[in-house]
Amino acid sequence: MKVREIAESDLPAIAALLTKGFAFRSNEYWRRGLARHAQRARPAGYPAFGYCLDRGGVPVGVILLLFSELHADGETVIRCNVSSWYVEPEFRMFGSQMVRAATRDKSVTYFNITPAPHTWATVEAQGFSVYCRGQMYGALALSRPAPRATVEQFREDHADGLSAFEADLLRQHASFGCLSVVVRAGETCHPFVFQKHLVKDLVPVYRLLYCRDTAELVRFAGNIGRFLAKRGGLLVRFDANHPASGIVGWYSEKRGRKYAKGPRPPRLGDLAFTEAALFDS
Repeated sequence: MKVREIAESDLPAIAALLTKGFAFRSNEYWRRGLARHAQRARPAGYPAFGYCLDRGGVPVGVILLLFSELHADGETVIRCNVSSWYVEPEFRMFGSQMVRAATRDKSVTYFNITPAPHTWATVEAQGFSVYCRGQMYGALALSRPAPRATVEQFREDHADGLSAFEADLLRQHASFGCLSVVVRAGETCHPFVFQKHLVKDLVPVYRLLYCRDTAELVRFAGNIGRFLAKRGGLLVRFDANHPASGIVGWYSEKRGRKYAKGPRPPRLGDLAFTEAALFDS
C-alpha cells in the first residue's frame, strides 16, 4: 500500500472510483472533466491530477488536485483546487496519508469549494479557514444599467483592453462550455465568465465563475443582467459573505461555504480552472 501521484494512464480507473464514491455523477462526467484538465497547460513541478492510494498497482483511493498558475496584482500565484476524493471502504484507515501528501506544500494556496456540511469540522482541523460564507442569488436585470457600458460575448479577434492572461482565460473557459463576456465602459474593459445551469432541474441560473472583483459585477449588474436575460437566465448566483448592496435577490449561507489555506486565498468571484469550470460546464 502506497500513496503516489496519479498518472494519465490511471484516469479510467480514477473515473470509475469517483463514480462509485459519487453515485449522483456519471462516469462520463468524470472522464470529460479529467480530459479537459489533461489538455490544459498546468504549472510544472506539481502533480498533474493529484494522488491515489495504490494497492499492488491498482488505485483504491483518490484525491483530485487541480493546480493552476494565475496572475494577480503583478504576481504569479500557484493555487490548487482540492477537489473530490474517495477511498474504498476497506482502505479508509489509510486515507489520511493521502490527504497529508495532498496539501503539504506551504507555498501553494489550497482551496475547497464544495465541502459538504458534515465535513466542515474535519476541513478546519486540517488547517483550512473559511474565505466564503455563502452565496447571493441576484436578479441583476432589475438593477439600473451603468451608462455608456456595453456587454458582448468574448471574441479572440476583439480582445483589446484585456491582458494576455485574461484573454486566454476567457478563451479556455468558452471552450469548456462557459459563457465568456466582456463589459466595455469608456476606455476600460472588464472580463466575466458565467456558467448556465438549472436549479432543481427547472430554474435557469447563471453562475459567476470569474471576474476581477465582485464590485464590478455590482457596478454593471443592470447591463449584465439584461444581456443574460436574453440568453435565458434571470438569476445570477455568485459567492458572497453578505447581501450585495443594490442587488435585488437573496443571500444564503446554507450552501456555498468555501475554505482555503496558504498565502493567497482566492478572491470572491474567482473560480477559474476549478472543478466548477472543468467538470460542471
